[in-house]
Amino acid sequence: MRELTNAEEEIMRVLWKLGKGFVKDVLAELPEPKPAYNTVSTIIRILEKKELVGYIAYGKTHEYYPLISEEQYRRFQTEQLMTNYFDGSLKKLVSFFVSEKNVSLSEADEIIKLLNQQKKP
Repeated sequence: MRELTNAEEEIMRVLWKLGKGFVKDVLAELPEPKPAYNTVSTIIRILEKKELVGYIAYGKTHEYYPLISEEQYRRFQTEQLMTNYFDGSLKKLVSFFVSEKNVSLSEADEIIKLLNQQKKP
């Protein structure tokens, strides 16, 4: 999997939300100022070539749907972030967020509870 451009990710977010849709459906979900219909169509075809979007053809019209889940892409992005900026270390990643975001004690407790749940068989 490859990292998406901002425009590609915006289109994927719409497709994840809709589940499937035609170009006009995707365009309707995008914020103002809306891109041109042809721009959205081109981006979707790029996503199709990257094997991230599939389609069902109805004559000359195509209904598009995501081939990967948002969770799969989130996992990929997190791995890229850890590898590229934190030497693959979860400890360094968590340390960064703890120091950059004022993590409250209750949030820290929730994180510890999540970690403890993961340890249980």
